[in-house]
Amino acid sequence: MYRLTSMLLYQLLMFPKSARPLSATVSRQMDISEIPPTPISHLSEIEAMMADSVSKFANDVVGPKVREMDEAESMDKEVVEQLFEQGLMGIEIPEKYGGAGMNFTAAIVGIEELARVDPSVSVMVDVHNTLVNTAVLKYASNELKEKWLPKLATNTVGSFCLSEPVSGSDAFALATKATKTDSGYKINGSKMWITNSIEAEFFIVFANLDPSKGYKGITAFVVEKGTKGFSIAKKEKKLGIKASSTCVLNFDDVEIPKGNLLGEEGQGYKYAIGLLNEGRIGIAAQMTGLALGAFENAAK
Repeated sequence: MYRLTSMLLYQLLMFPKSARPLSATVSRQMDISEIPPTPISHLSEIEAMMADSVSKFANDVVGPKVREMDEAESMDKEVVEQLFEQGLMGIEIPEKYGGAGMNFTAAIVGIEELARVDPSVSVMVDVHNTLVNTAVLKYASNELKEKWLPKLATNTVGSFCLSEPVSGSDAFALATKATKTDSGYKINGSKMWITNSIEAEFFIVFANLDPSKGYKGITAFVVEKGTKGFSIAKKEKKLGIKASSTCVLNFDDVEIPKGNLLGEEGQGYKYAIGLLNEGRIGIAAQMTGLALGAFENAAK
């Protein structure tokens, strides 16, 4: 009912021939130099429709389960399924892979609207879209894209694994190590404060392949849930946003094939910087949505 794809939005925005906007019929030679620029706060029609649709979904589907999920400190599986069904887990993934094929702003709008109702659901969508999906779209091999993008768009939650106990504020002081093997790589170490740990089946893991190079040895890998030696350990107790899972992850001689290398060896630190720049915008949208939701509820 609420699912948004670029094709659906295009159809919704189509005008009959007799009602085409003036811009469709005026001469291409029209002087537009005096027209003021579009305000940065202005949403396109598609983005505005995205906001309305996600708002309705959040209030109708997520809203009734917020208290229960918060008290249980667990994400409702039906909510996760609905997020995929409505296209909210593949907002920027191209339609050929089963995604909505929309832009980054649309993703941010969706994240904010979800946070007005439940920031726990919002942060799941945020990390999945702005960090995980973006990483695969930008840096993965064609084989990884073909294998994982359809799943990430339709039924598989992703997780972004960078932080460690000894590398919180200094994210690149990683202790997790990767070594080459005849068939691929072996990962040893642990990660902490990892969002989506419980729900995810796809993990992007950063490890240092060559510690002698410092942060320039950091490399990104794809690790699947269930891989031997990979375990989800302690779940953190939090003061808020409790339905979102945040856990410790352990890697004990976790062997992965060569094809699970994400991008190039030694480029992980560059990837992380670029991805976190986008992810932080998503977190800002989440906090804005949370604040608006709190205000709106208090004002009722």
